Amino acid sequence: MTTTDWITDIALLLVVFRQLREGRLDVKSQVIPLAIVAFVAHSYLNSVPTAGNDLVLIGALVAVGAALGVAGGVYTRIRKVGADLFIKAGAVSVALWVLGMGARMGFQLWVDHGGADDVARFSLAHQITTGDAWVAAFVLMALTEVVTRLGTIFLRGRMVTREQRQPAVDGRSAAVAADRTV
Repeated sequence: MTTTDWITDIALLLVVFRQLREGRLDVKSQVIPLAIVAFVAHSYLNSVPTAGNDLVLIGALVAVGAALGVAGGVYTRIRKVGADLFIKAGAVSVALWVLGMGARMGFQLWVDHGGADDVARFSLAHQITTGDAWVAAFVLMALTEVVTRLGTIFLRGRMVTREQRQPAVDGRSAAVAADRTV
């Protein structure tokens, strides 16, 4: 792994650790993780191989990224204070983020330190045509995880805002209101 690999992997891990403290949901909190994965995609994603079972590998890891991202977004607390939304990553959200980012980092370390032959044998046996398929799969997994997590948080934030605009109606008030309309 290069220094750049370490910096980007650690930066992606720190993104969610920063959210262990509650902070405002603003453009900066959305743009920073997107900028990091955009940099990674630009740096490492040269092509998306489609031969053999490359798309199956890519699709499987993208699906894992989407599941981790949505679950991470669901387990992020969102609350509205005045006109501002605040988010705080919960323990499950952090664990899922570390699992996704850590798995990619661990795979890369394993390949760099003796696992390359095992990956080559697996690839041959499962008709994965090149190492570029693995790179594309893991980069797109990370990109999908970030985008789906941010998208889930954004949609949940919109729901929180919408819920607070609607007046709360308990059962008794609804019954009284219904009686008045009859």
